[in-house]
Amino acid sequence: MSTLIETLAAELERPRELSARVINYIGGTYGVDHDAVGRFLVDELPKLEDYELDLILSPVFTPKLADQAVFADLLGGDSVPREQWPALIQELADRPTLAQLITDDGRSHPVPLREVTLERYVHRLRLDATIPESLFKLLDRTPPIGDRPMLKAVARRAVWENDARRNILARYLAASTDRGSYRLADALDLLSLVESHKPASVDDLVAWIPRRQEALQEQINVGSGPKPFFSGRAEELHGGERDQRQQADVRVSAKENELAFLNRLQEVLSS
Repeated sequence: MSTLIETLAAELERPRELSARVINYIGGTYGVDHDAVGRFLVDELPKLEDYELDLILSPVFTPKLADQAVFADLLGGDSVPREQWPALIQELADRPTLAQLITDDGRSHPVPLREVTLERYVHRLRLDATIPESLFKLLDRTPPIGDRPMLKAVARRAVWENDARRNILARYLAASTDRGSYRLADALDLLSLVESHKPASVDDLVAWIPRRQEALQEQINVGSGPKPFFSGRAEELHGGERDQRQQADVRVSAKENELAFLNRLQEVLSS
C-alpha cells in the first residue's frame, strides 16, 4: 500500500499546466485579472466550496488512459477494492498532497489538494479492475515492452468485463503478435471502437466491420470530390483548378485513417 500511496502522491504532485479554458473560467467567474490567476490559486482557491473547486480542477485531475497506465503497470493483475479507497484519499489529504499548477506565464503554484479532487482522481484510475491470467500472459508477450503499461490500462477498462467481449481484445493481441502486425495505435483504436459501439463478440464485430467500411468509403468518395462553384467569378477568386477546397479536409482524413484501421483489424480478426 505504501508504494501505491507514494505513486499516487507523485502523480498528483507532478506539474500540471492549466489550459486557457480553465484560466478564462477563473477570470470570468471570479473577476480575476489574467496576471493575478497565480495569486488566486494560492490565496483564494483553498477557500472555495467543494463544487467550485471541482469545476476548476476537474479538467486537470480527471485521469486519462495514460494516467491509468501508471497504476495498471504498478498493480499488474492485482486490484485495490473500493472499500480501501477512502483510506487512500484520507492519507493523501493528510500528507498533504500539493498540486503544482502551471499558469501560462510558466510559473508553478503549489495548491493543497482537498478530498473532492483526490476522490475524483482515485475513483477514475480503475484501481478495482482485474486482468484475467490468460489475458495477462498475452500482454506480457506483446512487443515492445514499453507498450505494456498502456496495454494493461486498456485491458483494465470496464468494457472488457464481459467474457465474450474480452475475447475481442485477446484475439487481436494474439493474432497481431503472431502476424507481426501489432500496433499500439490500433489497440487504442480498438478500445475506442468497442467502447463506442459495444460489439457483443468477435463474430459480432467481424460482421459489423464491412458495413462500416462501406459507409466510410462512400463518405470519403463524397467528401474528397471538388465542391462546385456557383459562378465563374467565385471559381476565379478561389484559384480555379488550384482550388484548395479540392484537398481532403480534416474530417475526410480522419475517415481515411479509420478505414485503414478497420482494414487492418479485419485481416487480424479473420486470420
